[in-house]
Amino acid sequence: MITRIDHLGIAVRSLEASIPYYERALGLKCEHREEVASQQVRTAFFHVGEVHLELLEPMSPESPVAKFIEKNGEGVHHVAFATTDIAGQLDQARAAGARLIHEVPFEGAAGKLVAFLHPRSTFGVLTEFCAPKP
Repeated sequence: MITRIDHLGIAVRSLEASIPYYERALGLKCEHREEVASQQVRTAFFHVGEVHLELLEPMSPESPVAKFIEKNGEGVHHVAFATTDIAGQLDQARAAGARLIHEVPFEGAAGKLVAFLHPRSTFGVLTEFCAPKP
């Protein structure tokens, strides 16, 4: 069901401060920005080969990304896997003992359906499944 790594999420305090680094130092181009109200983040996407980098800026101190930055500092936040069957992928992960943060997929950035697995059950890696909306 997993087809590829879709993106790597990187928590940052400020998109305005971090986007120039990716553009000037790495030569990447910010392709898309949006707010994801359900996760209380602003995002910026960079295309790198078959994978995207997703910068995540918290919109409030209560957002999961703000709490991550407070605890861990800026840096890699999650790995997102593209899947052809997000419900089936969640069932497979649950059956294998993974703890689901989201039992039901919801709309995330770029109009995709997303759901996360808890890092305590995935060897410390916050894991996201994502799929196009049907």
